[in-house]
Amino acid sequence: MEDQCGNSVLCVVPARLGSTRFPGKMLAPLCGRPLVLHAYERARKARLVSSALIATDDVQILQAVEPFGARCEMTRADHASGTDRIAEVAARHPEADVVVNVQGDEALIDPAVVDAVVQALLDDPEAAIATAACPIRNTERLDDPNVVKVVCDIRGRALYFSRARIPHVRDAVDASGARYLQHLGLYAYRRDRLLAFAGLPQTPLEKLEKLEQLRALENGWIIRVIETDYAGIGVDVPADLEVVQKLLEQGLGG
Repeated sequence: MEDQCGNSVLCVVPARLGSTRFPGKMLAPLCGRPLVLHAYERARKARLVSSALIATDDVQILQAVEPFGARCEMTRADHASGTDRIAEVAARHPEADVVVNVQGDEALIDPAVVDAVVQALLDDPEAAIATAACPIRNTERLDDPNVVKVVCDIRGRALYFSRARIPHVRDAVDASGARYLQHLGLYAYRRDRLLAFAGLPQTPLEKLEKLEQLRALENGWIIRVIETDYAGIGVDVPADLEVVQKLLEQGLGG
């Protein structure tokens, strides 16, 4: 379906079988189904998502998800990132006005957050991309380089993303006023900008921080950021799978 303004929204879940820390994790069994299938099915529940599919370069993933009725498309195997993979898919779907990237290991992704990100992009005609962030309440995470931080302007547009603690508080007396946001790996792109993004060369800050989204900022693109309480629980190692399994058994998965 399309939203009330006629925008068609395609959600793409990129899935590759290789993983350094957790080989084959996209097919890891979770409550009787492959991990990636949970992310796909949750994303499909988003009200503004017109259609969804899993994009993979491995026929094993296609063969594992299709029996469950999941839509899956094969892509090239030489993509450097998930963004490049969804761009290949987007190029084949000119009917899509907006393309959403949901990580395949986000088995508990909240459909309402997907909707909020899409709506933020639709509400800001100057924005090329929309994404999400949540408050960081555990101070131990502030200096963890695996936790990407984002700072925004007063309109909710991203100023910078970093693996370092931002903002830096110079004077201790001001510390109570500091708010820290963790960036979540959920994106909505205008299709034409996604295709353009995939053709841009890597930028200096992107190379330093190893953060793709900095390529957009360094090229002057506007990234709209919505704030949510959903913190996201990605599966990076087998122990994470056990945590998600327990949450699903408790009914969090819906």
